[in-house]
Amino acid sequence: MAESVLNSPDLKDLEEEELWDLINDNRHAISLGVRPCVLIPYLRQARVLTDLDEDEILTCLNFTNRGMKTSHMIDLLHVKGHNGAMALLEGLMIHYPALYTRITGRQPSIEPSGFSGLINYTELTEYLVRAVSSMQTELHVARNEAARLQARCCELQGKLEQAQQNNKELSQMQGEHARLRSHLDGLNRELLKLKDEKCDIYVRYTTALEEKSATIVRNRDLQLEISQLQHELKKAQKVTDFERQRSLKNPSDTQKLRDELNAVRTKLLETEMLLPVQQDILAHDLKEVENRSSELAVEVSRLSEENIRLQQEKEELLEEKDCLALEVEKLTVDCEMYQHRSTLFHSQLEEVQTERDKAYLSRDEAQAQIARSLAEKDVLRGQLMELQARVFAMKACSKQRERRENSRDRKFSCDNRRGSCGEFPTSSPPPRRQLCRLNAVLPESFNSFDACEFNDEATNNQVEPPCSESPRRRDLPSRSDMEDIYRSQDSLNFDHDYVFISKGDSFDESKSPTSLPCSTSRKSPNDSDSRASAPPFLMRSRPQALRITGRVHTVFFQGEMILNQIQVIGGNKTGVFVHHVAEGSSAHNTGICPGSQIIQLKYEREQRAVRMVLEDTTMEEALWALGQVQGPCHITLRPSQDAYESLLQQLKNGEVKSGDSFYIRVNMTMQEDAAGTLAVRCNDIVHVTDTHQSIDGSWWASHVHPCHLEDLKSGSLPNYYSAQRLLIGALEDMTYPRKAQRKEKTLSHEKQRAPRIVITSQQSRNPLWVSVEENNTTAQDSDGCVPSRCVTLMPYTLVSPRFPPICRPVLLLPTMLGRVLHKRLAEQDGYQLCEPELLMASEHAIQMQKGEILEECDSKTHLCYTLQGVEKIMKRGTHCVLPLGLDCVRRLHRAEIFPIIIYIMSTERSLRKLRQKLRQNVLTESQVLECSCSEEPLLDKLPCLYQSIPPESWHDSATLIDTLKTVVTEEQRKIVWVESDTW
Repeated sequence: MAESVLNSPDLKDLEEEELWDLINDNRHAISLGVRPCVLIPYLRQARVLTDLDEDEILTCLNFTNRGMKTSHMIDLLHVKGHNGAMALLEGLMIHYPALYTRITGRQPSIEPSGFSGLINYTELTEYLVRAVSSMQTELHVARNEAARLQARCCELQGKLEQAQQNNKELSQMQGEHARLRSHLDGLNRELLKLKDEKCDIYVRYTTALEEKSATIVRNRDLQLEISQLQHELKKAQKVTDFERQRSLKNPSDTQKLRDELNAVRTKLLETEMLLPVQQDILAHDLKEVENRSSELAVEVSRLSEENIRLQQEKEELLEEKDCLALEVEKLTVDCEMYQHRSTLFHSQLEEVQTERDKAYLSRDEAQAQIARSLAEKDVLRGQLMELQARVFAMKACSKQRERRENSRDRKFSCDNRRGSCGEFPTSSPPPRRQLCRLNAVLPESFNSFDACEFNDEATNNQVEPPCSESPRRRDLPSRSDMEDIYRSQDSLNFDHDYVFISKGDSFDESKSPTSLPCSTSRKSPNDSDSRASAPPFLMRSRPQALRITGRVHTVFFQGEMILNQIQVIGGNKTGVFVHHVAEGSSAHNTGICPGSQIIQLKYEREQRAVRMVLEDTTMEEALWALGQVQGPCHITLRPSQDAYESLLQQLKNGEVKSGDSFYIRVNMTMQEDAAGTLAVRCNDIVHVTDTHQSIDGSWWASHVHPCHLEDLKSGSLPNYYSAQRLLIGALEDMTYPRKAQRKEKTLSHEKQRAPRIVITSQQSRNPLWVSVEENNTTAQDSDGCVPSRCVTLMPYTLVSPRFPPICRPVLLLPTMLGRVLHKRLAEQDGYQLCEPELLMASEHAIQMQKGEILEECDSKTHLCYTLQGVEKIMKRGTHCVLPLGLDCVRRLHRAEIFPIIIYIMSTERSLRKLRQKLRQNVLTESQVLECSCSEEPLLDKLPCLYQSIPPESWHDSATLIDTLKTVVTEEQRKIVWVESDTW
């Protein structure tokens, strides 16, 4: 290699192409290892580059790195030919000797003979001197930097050892913390076991107490039965003694009669044994005696009759005396029995009082124990929070130290990379913003929220506060010194349903990332976009934390053909849930998942904001509402997986057909057909359990047991609109009957009840629906006209069940016929006539304002029927007979009093049976018929059902009263169905 170098010609003797071949062969190494800012001064001195070339190389924006700049510099030198190549090699010989030797195979030399002569000797000497001085300066700076880095390295080595020591201590503390955590978990598990055992003991104790109480009750019942049997035994003994005494009197009387009979027989034998003379004398005496005896016989007969009468009276008095004595003995036995019962009751009452005192003492002890447990729990919670605070602080210090070390390392690396060439350094990406914990919300600040706004964000988490009766209400002192720790730490994994609250911190609605959930209560149309303010949060026992019982979030997405994107199940009873979401749809990309309950829906239609609350709507209404969306929409959801799975399980087991459940009153008669339509009559109560039973929109419904909430026969039922068309057709047929229909009408059709006409002032698509809430207050079309469709005629009306706990009042109609029967019915057992009360002027004004006056008899004297009078009679357990009209029904309903309304159907033939009663009340048959005809249409307008009595079911006043009593007994057992106000 040395021989080849010595034998090779001088570079100055080489041709231009040979020189550039050497350079191009090593062009990649030159581009990577040479900095243009080092060689450009020499190249400028050699006059192969100009100042414009220098500016182009160093400042052109197209050259983004050093290699591109070096390559462009070589291209510019290639244009200069042989001089450019020699100048480049000489610059490499001076500044990059190793690279020069690699390219040329020669050792670098600074002898003047080794240069090409592009620069004169003086300028070359000056340049070399400057280059050497600059290199010495750089070497001195590099040595100083190396010394400083060595010192910094020693310092960092010490800090590293300290950090390792701290890391060991931290690992030890973490291990201790994990041990304490595991120990705490074990204690918690033991506590839960103890709680479970305690609950089991409580359950067994409660069961034992119930069994004891049942045994005591059974014992008392047996004692009562024993006392009752003893009482009956004593009575039977008394009756037996009485009968025995009577039976002993009869043998003495029989013996007397036998003695008299024997005496008479003896005298008769003596008379038969007399002589004939004596017989003549006796015959003569007999005639005289017979003459005298005729007179005495009359007297004897009179005296015997009187004697018989006195004997009868005596016997009656004796029997009465014996009966009275028996009654006295019975009453004595009853008195003794009641005294014994009273003694038992007093002893039992004392036992109950003793048990009550023991229960009070045990309750106080339990409350004290609970208070102590809560205090201990709060102390342990405080210790846990302090330990967590220490962990937070240590982690915060560790993270800050790591950030400082990382920043210093980046600074040192940037200093090492920084060169003296004046190039623009490549800007490093900005550091990621550190995650921070959200500021919590003060409970008091929730009172300032009045409305729920829809945001344009994809998701918006909302918090639903617990109710005011939440068991988590406990006021504990807050810890304001934990505020900075909670805000600075983001490494501890708390439950997402906790929000930390800082003491004295205020909440700004415009800065909060979350908003309160909308209230699900209904509102008036004038306030369709605002909701009632939510109740404030109630503090848990854990300081600075609130437990969130549920989450409500609102999503925004494109809702075209929303029913093709999601499938829903449910109804008004369970809520409407998302059942299936089509993959790849807008709803799926937004994050809607099955199991979410749809709370409300908001969108724009014809430049109007429409909001539909779907929380308690039927399936039919929910499908209609979702089908109306034809663009962007906001949908509010609440995750409710438990309720969704419960509904799926019920559907799978066949317990329910859907999530719908409501009761309606049918206002028309519909016959059963081959398609399985349920046969219903006017005023029937029907339980609807599915509003989307088939494609034609029919409902699935069942008849309801009159005394229990039990479904009977089931079948399909036309929906609201189909039934409305049937009702309109029935009314048209009644108003304008066709000739063919007149001929085909049979007797069974004539006996069917006419439809019940019910209208409403609610101008909406469906009076049974409650979801549509628009900004405008009318349901008009865009041109300002009311829809031509008839929506005021109601084939069905919503009803709700009532269960009156006491005897209901009785209202008899017609009113004139009721005046005849009121007093007669009130004389029966369990009935009492309501009497008017005389009120003072002030009392009359107050009760009139409260609506407690049912009817005024005389406005001048303020003689009125009041609610208090009706309630007094009802509290006695008797039926109050109301001598009032139909106007009192709604007033009674407002007071939760539901009267039994009985309408007595009247005809001229039936009223003839009561002609005498009508004359006593100065009434005529025509007046009663006129009153009946005027009041019968008003019965269909009542918000409740009534019972009719046909005229052929009674034939006089006595049987009519019996029929009324039977009807009242039957109606008292039935459920009361009340309609909602349709106006």
